[in-house]
This record gives sequence, C-alpha cells and structure tokens, in this order.
Amino acid sequence: MQDRANVLLIGCGGIGTIAALNLECGKRATVTAVLRSNHEIVKQRGFNIRSIDHGVVNGFKPSNIRDQIPDVVREQLPRFKYVLCTTKNYADIPPTVAELIAPAITPGHTVIVLIQNGLNIERPMYHAFPKNIVLSGVSFCGSHEVKSGDIVHEDNDELYIGAFRNPNLDTPEGQAAEDEAAREFASIYAAGGKCVVEVKPEVAWTRWRKLLYNACLNPICAVTDLDTGRIQLADGALDTMVRPAMQEIRAAAKACGHELPEELVETMIQMDPVSMYNPPSMQVDIRKGRFCEFESILGEPLREGTKRGVSMPIITTFYNILRAMQWSTKQKKGMVEIPAPEDHTMKQGRN
Repeated sequence: MQDRANVLLIGCGGIGTIAALNLECGKRATVTAVLRSNHEIVKQRGFNIRSIDHGVVNGFKPSNIRDQIPDVVREQLPRFKYVLCTTKNYADIPPTVAELIAPAITPGHTVIVLIQNGLNIERPMYHAFPKNIVLSGVSFCGSHEVKSGDIVHEDNDELYIGAFRNPNLDTPEGQAAEDEAAREFASIYAAGGKCVVEVKPEVAWTRWRKLLYNACLNPICAVTDLDTGRIQLADGALDTMVRPAMQEIRAAAKACGHELPEELVETMIQMDPVSMYNPPSMQVDIRKGRFCEFESILGEPLREGTKRGVSMPIITTFYNILRAMQWSTKQKKGMVEIPAPEDHTMKQGRN
C-alpha cells in the first residue's frame, strides 16, 4: 500500500475544508488541519458539508486537528511533506504567511503549496525558505463557511497546480524536481475523483487570468456593496467600472508577457449567474469588518503594470479606496494610533 503523504493544512474555511476533504477521501494523504475560530465546534462534531462534488457529508474531521501551527523540531514531530496554505494573504498585516508557517517547515524537504490569490505571493517564501519548492495553486471553487463548522460548496472544485520558479533552485535538476512536485501533489489531490485538477506550468498566466475576476469584480463589489448579480443589473456599472478595469488587467498582463484573450472578460463577468447574487470574498470580508487582501490582489498587479508604462486609473482608484478602508479597519482594531480629539469649542476668533 502506498504511504500517505503527511500534509499540514492551514486555513480550514470554505476552500480549505474542501481541500482537506479531497485529500482525505483520496486516501493518499493524512491531513493535519490548523483551525482557529471554528476549532472547538469542529473538534466536537466535525464539519457539516453540503457539496456539489461530495454530496452531504456530516461530521467530517481531518485526521488531526490543531489550534496552532505545529513546531516539528520542538515537538519532535514527523516532517510534513506538504504545507498547504489556504488562508487569506494579508501582506500588510503581521504575521506574514512565511512567519506563520515557519515552525512547520523542514528546510529542503517540505513542499509549500500556496492556494491563495494574487501575484508575487511566492517571493517572501524564497527569502524565508531558500531551498524549498513552492507550488502555485489557483482554485475555482465556490465554497463558503456559512457558520462555524458548516460549509456550503456550490461550484465544482477546479484546481490548477504549477511550480513557482525558486531562483535558488535554478538548475535543470532543481526545475525538474519542482515540476515533479507539482505533478505528485496534483495526483494526490485528485485521487478521490471528486474534483478537476490540472498541472499548469504557465503559473503566471493562470494567476493573471484569475485576476480578471479578483482584481476587478472582487474590489468593485466590495466598495459598492453590490454582489456579482446586482453589479450586472446596476445602471452603468459594467460599462464604466468592471469592463474597463478588466481591460486594464489585460493590458498589465500583456506588458508582463501574458496574453489574456478578449473573450475572457465576458466569461469572468458571467461566471456567477445574476440570480446567484454572490458576494465575492472581499465584499464578505468588508461586510464583516475583517481585513481584505487588497495588496496581493490589487497592489501587485497595479505595480507590475504601472512600472511597465500601463495606464491603470480604475485599478488605481479602487486600490487606494481599499487601502484607506484597510486603514480604517486597522484603526477600529486598535492597530493604529491617532491623536486625541481636541475641544475646539474653546478656541476664539472663529466665525
């Protein structure tokens, strides 16, 4: 019998739970899941899942459940073959993803799998773990935790896996090892037969493709508080904001060497049927007073495009709005110090 891969999964929300379920049902992985807000309820009764791929699954528990990142050296644990990150990537909020996962990484052994949105998320990993393979995971999987421990999975799970190119492993042997790691992880993830997994060596193209949705519909819905159905119905919203923003992303991608077909614009707009009235993840985060991933989703493509001379006025506007909104969230959470208000009623000489 083939040995099961020892997998640590960090971020067991909507996407992470379906990832854990796929890995466990394929019987080629043993998953240790790190849970935070839902730890106690999942420890007691497991996840209750309604899934388009898996059906109704009540009481699902990964093989191991923890409430903090394991320290493999201090705790003398078996090494993890894969550390899978499905958390949000808040580049401007400490701790960073690299800092978070460091205790679980074995140098030169653990494969880091980033099923996260945005561009350039791999760069901090190269600095923190110069000899480790880092894989890109781009997920199209409509899955949400509707309340603690309850998952609704509405869109079929599609996962595109490819190897980020670690410059510290830039040899024919190193790149061959990266490609083999991508193929191996894809086969483990797909072993249960409940999802679509493809190995996509064109990692950057795949990420720019998803940015047509994530850097456009996601922030525009968040700022306007119109979901993906209502944004299609709202007067002028598609023609004055969504489509022009997507053309800016296409232009930035082209400047970076990645041609996104014109027809992808309408594909992304129509990905969510109007009657679904789906609030994208950034809109959900804003509604709940949480931080949002504006730096990796908006900031990085904006910086990549503008430094190559691409004009991106709409992306720039929404980036700066979300930057201000993020500051407001930090201030509400006590992370920003502001001067105390003054009593201006005692000042003289004003009309």
